[in-house]
Amino acid sequence: MTVLFFVGVFLCAVLIILWGCSVFTNAVEWLGKRTNTPEGAVGSIFAALGTTLPETAIPVSAIFFTDGPSKTDVGMGAILGAPFTESTLILPILAILLLVFSRYGRRPPTFNLNALVVRTDLRCFLLAFSLGIGCALLPYRWLHLATAVFLIGLYVYYVTSKFSGQSSGDLNPVPLIFARKTALPSYGIILLQGVVGITTLIFGSQLFVYVAENMASTLEVSPLLLTLLIAPLATELPELANSVLWLRHRKDTLAISIITGAMVFQGTIPVAIGLVGTDWNLDSRALTPMILALLAMAVCYFHLKWLGHWRPWLLSGSAILYFGFLFSL
Repeated sequence: MTVLFFVGVFLCAVLIILWGCSVFTNAVEWLGKRTNTPEGAVGSIFAALGTTLPETAIPVSAIFFTDGPSKTDVGMGAILGAPFTESTLILPILAILLLVFSRYGRRPPTFNLNALVVRTDLRCFLLAFSLGIGCALLPYRWLHLATAVFLIGLYVYYVTSKFSGQSSGDLNPVPLIFARKTALPSYGIILLQGVVGITTLIFGSQLFVYVAENMASTLEVSPLLLTLLIAPLATELPELANSVLWLRHRKDTLAISIITGAMVFQGTIPVAIGLVGTDWNLDSRALTPMILALLAMAVCYFHLKWLGHWRPWLLSGSAILYFGFLFSL
């Protein structure tokens, strides 16, 4: 009965997080539309920022606002699990769906990407995650703090470079949830919806951390592995849903940049939080998914750099890394 109770509360926490995420994402997309944001920033910054909040709120809640012996493992699992899931599961799913859509004549069987936008995202992620791995091998507190400052600066630079684009966004969001009948909602109602979304996310994240710690104790499972594998599957749903929709409508740059832009954020800000809030002493269970994510995105980067486009069958091959790690556990 205890396990069933925790499973039920866990599902409630996931639903609360996803609802809060959808509310905030919808508000952020409308902010991008109202401000005529450049296309490179629409997917990589505005949409990606909204959909990365769940997996970012979990480690913040676990590390800084939760007491308990498992709080570090819960936080670290959420920090490392999101990039691993994005690179080795979400992108392969999109590649497979592209082939399915093309099979039924809905679109061509190739990605039509703005290669410069995607390559910029991949370069920033590869740099940030490489530094994260390096800090795990060099246990010097001053180095961890310096790297955290650098990662925050890197993300600020990344955001600045995205907003320097000239082309306008192509997001076309659904009606604002708090003003469905308004064709052009005001900044005030957009801000109100964003605040409600963030508040809901914080509550859902606190509930998730509580359940994760208790489920791990009850089932005698490592909290690190629980949040490393299970949390991202739930929190990546908003990104995957948006990407599938844009992929079907042939908005490939938006579909991919929301993923790669989210990974830049995940590789900088949450890693910086981990470097500041923990001793960043990673064992093989934590380092392995980091290295696999880095390997998967390195293949994507050089694939795009050398060929100028992505071949879906090659991109889908990264799923081997995800399931290989899963079965090794």
